[in-house]
Parts: sequence; structure tokens; C-alpha cells
Amino acid sequence: MFVISADQRSSRTTGDLVSEWRDLINEEYGTRLALPADRNAGDEIQVLTADADTVLEIALRLARSAKWSVGVGVGPVRQPLPAETREASGPAFNAARDAVTDAKKRPTRFAVRAEQQPDAWPSARDVQSLIDPILELRRKRSQQGWELHDTMQEVNTQAEAAGRLGITAAAASDRAQAASLRIEREALPAAVRLLAALDRTTSPAKGKEKS
Repeated sequence: MFVISADQRSSRTTGDLVSEWRDLINEEYGTRLALPADRNAGDEIQVLTADADTVLEIALRLARSAKWSVGVGVGPVRQPLPAETREASGPAFNAARDAVTDAKKRPTRFAVRAEQQPDAWPSARDVQSLIDPILELRRKRSQQGWELHDTMQEVNTQAEAAGRLGITAAAASDRAQAASLRIEREALPAAVRLLAALDRTTSPAKGKEKS
């Protein structure tokens, strides 16, 4: 299982954002969550999901806003699940607490942690080493680059995105290259696969049976 613990940055000066983001996550990802996203520890959001694609998508969205320190914990969760995320517990939640603490010290404001054997593969550090560069290229992306990125989520081709934005195909190509859209598009599936593999190394029910 995957747990996100996201701690709001500068909450004393920017006002509380937890309710807004909790509701947004539940509205857009609710069917992909194990329990509804919940407030925890005042200005922190907790999210629980069994889906690697979902946890990465939400983590990247939180990180893009630059309003959160984002920790992802991977591992088992105590069963049966309670009614609310903030009442749940287990190694994944412990790892998420460690991760968000580490995230506050990292340039990307993101960390992933898991309880594993020392020789396990992939390790949380392996996953971190792939997601950090994705976050860094996204941090450097211009507003025009994000405009093309977001438009391409709604259409099938870059040419269609160019038409919707009222720019030439050549201009869209230049934007895509400057925004590293192809690099991100090719890296994201690998990050999802690594997260899923990491979950298998920490979750007995999903891992190899002992002989």
C-alpha cells in the first residue's frame, strides 16, 4: 500500500489549504483511494491507495503547487481498514511520517521511504533517484510549457494541442522540447513500475511466498 503524508508549507502565512486540497483529491481520485483523503496533524493531508499510478499522480500534483512537503510511505497497512484514513496504521504510515520529515529538508520537497531488508530491490532510494529528476525538470518548466502540458492531457496529439492554443506546430514542438515533455512522458511509467515493485518488496501479501 501507499500512503502520502503532505505537510503544508508556510501555513501560518498562507492560510489553511488542507480542506481545499483534501476535497479536490477526494473528488478527482476518490474511486482510486482505499479510504477518503483526510486531514491529519492540523495542516497535513493523508492519502491511502493501493495503486502506484495514483500515488505518483497525486504526489506530483501536490509538488507542482509548491505548497506542500510530500512524503510517500510504502508498505503494509493494518487490516481491516478503519472508517477514516487518520485512524489507519501500519508500516506504510510509519514510513510516510519519516518521508515527510525528510521531504522538508530536500530541495525537491519530496521523499519516499519504506521498511525493507537492506538488500531489497528496488529500494526507496532507487525510486527517489528517478522521481527527483522528474520533479526538478517540472520545477524549471515555464508557464508556456505547463500550458502545453495541460492541453495535451485533453487531446490526442501535439498538433491538436497547438491548434487549441492557437500556435504553430513548430512553436508547440519548441515548447515541448524546452519543457522536457517527452522526457517526463517516458520517465513516468518507469517510476510507476518502480513504485509497484517497491510495494511488492514490503507487502508480504504481494511478495514471494516464503519456502
